[in-house]
Amino acid sequence: MRVYKDIQYVEGGVFAQRLDMYLPDGEGFPTIVFFHGGGFEKGDKATAAYETLSKYFTERGIGLISANYRMYPDARFPDYIEDGAACVAWAKEHIGSYGGSGKLIVGGSSAGGHMSMLLCYDKRYLEKYGIDPLDIAAYLHDAGQPTVHFNVLREDGIPRYNCRVDERAPLYYVGMAKEYAPQQIFVADNDIKCRYEETILLVRTFEALRYDMSKVKLEYMRGYSHTAYLGAVDESGESIFGKLVCEFLKEQGLI
Repeated sequence: MRVYKDIQYVEGGVFAQRLDMYLPDGEGFPTIVFFHGGGFEKGDKATAAYETLSKYFTERGIGLISANYRMYPDARFPDYIEDGAACVAWAKEHIGSYGGSGKLIVGGSSAGGHMSMLLCYDKRYLEKYGIDPLDIAAYLHDAGQPTVHFNVLREDGIPRYNCRVDERAPLYYVGMAKEYAPQQIFVADNDIKCRYEETILLVRTFEALRYDMSKVKLEYMRGYSHTAYLGAVDESGESIFGKLVCEFLKEQGLI
């Protein structure tokens, strides 16, 4: 495994706009670009969970980019979403020089899952860099909030468990495109309040609008709390989250 730390993905940007890369040896590998959680106010790209995931993915010929981004109180919506788009654009432009195939999978956990949803459904963020959301091979939405994020509600003085769907919500954009890239959506049975119900609403919306559900896979994580499976391993010591992701990517013909 080749490791590259603290690469600036915005020229002249702030310290938060940095990424770490964990890459397999050789060339022609796909790369997952992943954003951490923490409610857009805490979290980091270099936690134990990402060390576990990087080992699992690189051993299977998949690169992993784990990225930081601006957060509260230094940022407000949509600053961190724009950082996510900038990071994806950097990866698309530069991963080839590290041996990558250029095939990108974009994902995130919790707040990062909210970010990956907006990058997938609201085309404006990636289009700023000349990227169509369909240029991304697949998306991994781990326990993301499909409605307006609770800390965005806080900006408006609205209690966090209120459900709002407006231009700041990923769900608002579902149905505006004829097609979406394959996506894997995770939620736990003991997730934070309302997250399961909102996730099911997202999936049912795709069904109601008659999208190809072979490209929308819901992973119901039984026995877990919010994102607790991200760094967990099974009885054989293998990444639980990593195995599910690889199974999905194989089903979609991406690895």
